[in-house]
Amino acid sequence: MEKAMQQSHHIGFAEYQRKLKQRLAVERKRQQDHQKCKLFAAAYINQQNR
Repeated sequence: MEKAMQQSHHIGFAEYQRKLKQRLAVERKRQQDHQKCKLFAAAYINQQNR
């Protein structure tokens, strides 16, 4: 998990746990990525159904 946090968010897990501001920024980015993926998947499914 530590390696994934470093690669994805450039922050260690311990620092993520300690700093609320960093945690909120990481969670905001995760939410944005999730929304992008949902839109991409919906567009892909819509394109396949044509």
